[in-house]
Amino acid sequence: MEEKLCIELIERAIAIRDAAYTPYSKFKVGASLVTDDGKFYDGCNIENAAYSPSNCAERTAFFKAVSEGNYNFKAIAIVGGSEKEGIKDYCPPCGVCRQVMAEFCDKEKFLIILAKSKNDYQIFKLKEILPYGFTKNDMEK
Repeated sequence: MEEKLCIELIERAIAIRDAAYTPYSKFKVGASLVTDDGKFYDGCNIENAAYSPSNCAERTAFFKAVSEGNYNFKAIAIVGGSEKEGIKDYCPPCGVCRQVMAEFCDKEKFLIILAKSKNDYQIFKLKEILPYGFTKNDMEK
């Protein structure tokens, strides 16, 4: 992946993190997703008092893209941390978000960028963070 695109994704994720609605956990997450053809979709986590209606930043970005007819994805950058301390560590996607990624992304090609800053990040392929994921291909067996 081009370093310029990687940094742009991280900067977008950091910026959208500010929009997170987190009155309960006080843990803000931002994600920026890019399609194969270069369109960006940013998302933040959105909490709810009933908890289960809450939505992660990653899924917010994916659902925005899919709702606009985009299904081919290249990479996502994810940042997160408490409101008080900010981004101090890498913020990997939860299991539900990994499963959403498995539904829409090529496990060999899709990249997940976990970042603390635009200068401190790690890149993983989807297959590395979800090695035995259940996908639509399993439904055909």
